[in-house]
Amino acid sequence: MKTGIQGIRLSRAIGVTLTTGAVLASGALHAAPAQAAAAPTIVAKGGYVMNNANGKSLYTKAADTRRSTGSTTKIMTAKVVLAQKNLNLDAKVTIQKAYSDYIVSKTASSARLIVGDKVTVRQLLYGLMLPSGCDAAYALADKFGSGKTRSARVKSFIGKMNADAKKLGLKNTHFDSFDGIGNGKNYSTPRDLTKIASSAMKNSTFRTIVKTKKYTAKTKTKTGSTRTMAPWTNTNTLLSNYSGTIGVKTGSGSVSKYCLVFAATRNGKTVIGTVLTSSSGAQREKDAKKLLGYGFGKV
Repeated sequence: MKTGIQGIRLSRAIGVTLTTGAVLASGALHAAPAQAAAAPTIVAKGGYVMNNANGKSLYTKAADTRRSTGSTTKIMTAKVVLAQKNLNLDAKVTIQKAYSDYIVSKTASSARLIVGDKVTVRQLLYGLMLPSGCDAAYALADKFGSGKTRSARVKSFIGKMNADAKKLGLKNTHFDSFDGIGNGKNYSTPRDLTKIASSAMKNSTFRTIVKTKKYTAKTKTKTGSTRTMAPWTNTNTLLSNYSGTIGVKTGSGSVSKYCLVFAATRNGKTVIGTVLTSSSGAQREKDAKKLLGYGFGKV
């Protein structure tokens, strides 16, 4: 009797072993797949991230909601300048009192340009993108717009900004200023701004400027002597605080709050994105870091 019971037990054991082996051999028994990283929570009201290589969306939060863009507008300002035919980056522009009066009247961010100084277009682009100089933006709009009056030239330049947005197929973007200090009709979206920045980054001069942490301009004074300007420091602190950052531009304002268009490259892959309407300068950086980390995890 005992022999019979033992035989049954042995038979069952062999059956279990054979069944388990068959399951393993068939590949039906696997470890549970790794969970995909959850999309991060950001304070900014709008956010967007994409793979810069192919334009694939990696993260969206109210990505197509129109919002005030603050000085991230200046990405398009620079883009329009750099798209001019036969552009001479070493051409000199004389700083007018109107530019100085403008930043005073608007309490605007400034490159601290000196009236009467001759500044090159290249230097103005650095003054535009690093300290976010609205005086530099005005000078560039005046230089590259068309018309007999300053007002006409500025209007013409803003028209070029809108034409460029239309050319990119952006339906949720409109500019009514050259620097982001708008009159109620200066807006874009996280998705659109990211596309503008991605397009701008195709220009080597733009790429060089927006990844520069500090720049010192030497300008020509009225008397012909050389003035060494106080160094311009890039307002994009991600350049120092996030490995691989290559740009692009901060923005802030009473309506726009705190904005940041950002890009970074790691292991040959570039992630680019935007956060709009965050709560502080420190928070927009935290938001961007979260989105960059998440984006790199998906490319």
